[in-house]
Amino acid sequence: MSNNIANRRTRPNYLYAMVSVALVLFVLGFFGAILLHAQQFVRLYKERVNLIVELTESATPIDMVALEGYLQKAQYVRPGTINKVPKEKAAQMMRNEFGEEFLKLDLPNPFLDVIFFNLKAEYLDPEHLKQIREELKGIEAINDVYYQESLVDNIANNLQKAGYFALGFGLFFILVTATLIHNTIRLALYSNRFLIKNMELVGASWGFISRPYLFRAILHGLLSSLISILALVGMLYWLNRSFPEVYLFQDTRLLLLVIFGILFLGVLIYALSTFYVVNRYLKMRVDDLY
Repeated sequence: MSNNIANRRTRPNYLYAMVSVALVLFVLGFFGAILLHAQQFVRLYKERVNLIVELTESATPIDMVALEGYLQKAQYVRPGTINKVPKEKAAQMMRNEFGEEFLKLDLPNPFLDVIFFNLKAEYLDPEHLKQIREELKGIEAINDVYYQESLVDNIANNLQKAGYFALGFGLFFILVTATLIHNTIRLALYSNRFLIKNMELVGASWGFISRPYLFRAILHGLLSSLISILALVGMLYWLNRSFPEVYLFQDTRLLLLVIFGILFLGVLIYALSTFYVVNRYLKMRVDDLY
């Protein structure tokens, strides 16, 4: 009876360690997924910026239809985003907004026909926008082309800063993850420190002592990684169902990259930490173990 109690006391709490490591890997994997999809989020945001084309007063409905056909063939226009607002519709919207007071003014329609659309993300930079504006203003039926210049400039200026910040934060998070996993494994093996030292005292080599712990570390690293991967895939599936406009993990290659990254880090950090902890106990004197 006493031997069973002693065995339970010297048995490392591997289940606690595996769950703790899986939780840390899940958080790291989720953050990695956000980083890998940063460009996709930026692209989604950029492709919502409107470019407005204002037609001349003399433009006819035929001109508007012809211009719409021209834009549908343009390589810089995001498909399915072209919208027409005839001047009559704009005036009706104004009447609906201001009611009878607007009608009492009895003014001529001050609006012009307008077409607005979204650009593909790769064309949303000052140089491309300038070229597109000059191209469109060369069409006789177009009066002018408008877009939010300050917004475009801010996007271009902040992309590089955001990239450096994400890289630095990612490296810092990996360091924190490795530290947390190492401390978890160290605590799990703490109760086995006397067993490790006794095996050395009876003549076992360091390689012989470390081998079973390393095999177990690789197995536990795989199990922890699998747990975190299942949780991460479940979370991403829920996000895709709840927020389909985000398009998270539509690219299977990125999903596989994150999965293999979690597997690799889980096994690597688990094995290295176990190797370090076991060898640290082997180097210590017996008196220092207490």
